Amino acid sequence: MRRHGARSGRGFGVFLAFSGAYPSTAVAIQRPSRVSDDTYKHLIRFCNSCGAGVTHRIPEGDTLARAVCDACGTIHYQNPKLVVGCVPVHGDRILICKRAIEPRYGLWTLPAGFMENEESAAEGAAREALEEANARVDIEDLYTVYSIPHISQVYMMFRARLLDTDVSPGVESLEVKLVREDEIPWDQLAFAMVKRTLEHFIADRRAGSFVTRFGDIRAPHR
Repeated sequence: MRRHGARSGRGFGVFLAFSGAYPSTAVAIQRPSRVSDDTYKHLIRFCNSCGAGVTHRIPEGDTLARAVCDACGTIHYQNPKLVVGCVPVHGDRILICKRAIEPRYGLWTLPAGFMENEESAAEGAAREALEEANARVDIEDLYTVYSIPHISQVYMMFRARLLDTDVSPGVESLEVKLVREDEIPWDQLAFAMVKRTLEHFIADRRAGSFVTRFGDIRAPHR
């Protein structure tokens, strides 16, 4: 894990109370929709309220530069994006997806993507599993939380029970498959977050107890 620049497990905080706060949640999903993979913040150039150009400056009483409309005074805020996903498990096998989109086209990942408005984190994680692998899952506990400051993203990954093995690639996947521990393509995983989550999952499963963890992933890793 540390050869990718990740922090040692000793630096992880442990949320011992999380498992009780996130009871098993069955989420019904009906219609998948494609979610973009826009990872970087883009500068706001025009006001969302009146359409005038904006100036990037520190507003009075603030400490960070914002997009401020000089015509109507609206202040626009850009905040980190939430990415939600899950580790879908059926028996001793884990569902993984080969990416059909950039970044990391052709590499393997866990189903995850940006949260949509008006959905919970658990609903978003279930939706992503359906979109990327046509997989129906029962979302269980929150498992890992990773902040990635240099791309302004926070990942929330849940443990999930795969309800059946009738899975197939969605529009964002080239291939999906159920793998046992010794079949995980460790050298072909798309993101550091995926590698860390799978490492913890396997270690916890061997120990017979799952513990929710959090950590940071720093540049140049994702």
